[in-house]
This record gives sequence, C-alpha cells and structure tokens, in this order.
Amino acid sequence: MGKYVFGVDVGGTTVKLGLFDAEGNLLDKWEIPTRTENQGEKILPDIAESIQAKMKEKKLEKEMVAGVGLGAPGPIDAAGTVYGAVNLGWGTFSISDTLSGLVGMTVKAGNDANVAALGEMWKGGGRGCRNMVAVTLGTGVGGGIIVNGGILTGACGAGGEIGHIHVEDNETEACNCGNAGCLEEYASATGVVRLAKRMLTATEEPSMLRERPLEKLSAKAVFDAVKAGDALAVKIAGQFGEYLGKGLGVIAGVVNPEMFVIGGGVSKAGEILFDYIRPPFDRTVFKGCKDVKFALATLGNDAGIYGAAKLVLE
Repeated sequence: MGKYVFGVDVGGTTVKLGLFDAEGNLLDKWEIPTRTENQGEKILPDIAESIQAKMKEKKLEKEMVAGVGLGAPGPIDAAGTVYGAVNLGWGTFSISDTLSGLVGMTVKAGNDANVAALGEMWKGGGRGCRNMVAVTLGTGVGGGIIVNGGILTGACGAGGEIGHIHVEDNETEACNCGNAGCLEEYASATGVVRLAKRMLTATEEPSMLRERPLEKLSAKAVFDAVKAGDALAVKIAGQFGEYLGKGLGVIAGVVNPEMFVIGGGVSKAGEILFDYIRPPFDRTVFKGCKDVKFALATLGNDAGIYGAAKLVLE
C-alpha cells in the first residue's frame, strides 16, 4: 500500500481535500469550488485535476498513493454508486469507477455523514470506539452508524438517516423529506427555533428570548439563554432533549453503540446539551443498551476528509 492517501469531502458550495500519510496525519488541506452546473458534470474532473496538481507539487508518484476516498451528499452504496445527489445535480452513477478512471488510482466513496462518522471514530471524539453513532445537529439532523469499525451503509446507502426517525404523531408541518414528525423537525438548529417560536407564541411567560424579533431567533440564542438560567429557554431545551434523547434511545436499542458523538452547529452549545438529552435517554432506552457514553465531536469541518481517507486505509 502507498504511503499517502487523499480524502475528499464534496459539499454543495466547496469541495474540501486533504493529503494524509498512512497513519492518518493530515499533511495538507485545501478547497476548490463545487461547480454544480450541467448536472454537476465538472465536479469529479475538477477533483481529479486538483489531486493531480497536488501530486505534482509534492512530487508524488501514483505508486506512492494508496488511493482516494470521497464523501458526498446522497445515498451511496458500498460499491461507490450514488443514487442521486440533488444538491450536486447528480443522478445515479458509480463515483468510484468514474473518479478512478480520471486519476488512475483506487477510489472509494460513501455518504458524507457516514464518512464524517468514520472520521470521528478514527481521529475524533469517538477515537478508540468500534461501535459508535455520530449525530450531526445542523440545519438538519444527520447521522452515521459505525458497527465493528465499518460504516453501516444499508441496501442503497441510506443507512444512518436518523434525522427522519418518526418521533411525533401530532405534527402538522412537513419535514423537508415530505413526512411529518421527524426528529429533524425538533433537534436540528431549525428545529430548536421551531420549538422556541411555538413556545413564545403559546405563552406570555417572560424570557430574554423576547428581546429580539421571532425571525431573528437562533438555536445559539436559545442555549445562551439556557446558560443564563432563563426559565422559558430551559423548557425549550427540555423539549429538544426529550425528542432527541428518546430518538437516540431507539437507535441504541437497535445498534447498541459504545458512544454517541454529537457534532454540528448546535453542538457548539457544549456539554450542557447532555443535561437535556441524557435523562430522557436513560428513562426510555433498553436496559442492556444503557451504558453508552456521550461525547462532543472534535474534528469539526475536517471530519469528512479524515473519514474519506480512512475509507481507503481500512
């Protein structure tokens, strides 16, 4: 196996790339724009060109590189076939075969959230775990499930879509997926804001959250208010924790992880999140799966390139 590996994380705006050694040390990282026009036909050629330029700069021959790992949004199966990536304009095709043909090296591909989970297990908040669930609380709720050190991909790459677990029968607003009552509607950054707006509208209880217009509310503002001891904000955090804690309890009963690693923008609130997630989790989880650790993700935006590199080094 070569001494080096490239990790690639394809986002809707930029593609992040990293050059690693075989031990997982990040030697260099850079970004290029994601050109999504014409069904994203330029994305993989741009990545290939960027990798080849970096190899020339670093004087790397092909035999020195173990391969290229890539994470991208959308369902991607274990063979590296993507089944449509709406944000990129991609339909169904083999990422692995296409990019391999362009760079002349082994290519492995996976869903971006799953790949980021692999990165957190390898070099981040879940280091040392072999069974782990990564939970990304961002604009939506993403997830990646690691079982015995490998990604749980599922039949067509949709394994780990934990944001769309159904947690509320009485929801009338539709989730982005088209269903209603998904975990994402309450535990994402936008979900926390939804809960806050509903509570602020339903009650006249005083709160520092009323000092700003409803349209300026953010998940950060809610958790800043929680830290300041705001009683209404604490109730909102309680609702958030009830949905997420119970949802993670369901997941724990299915995959029995050693650890949940929580990342994404909402995780910047810090370990105070666990004060609201852990009690409903402990109350509802199957007893045999109760002994689970909770930790914050540590790799931030680099989780994807680390995980992509690990795909090749497995």
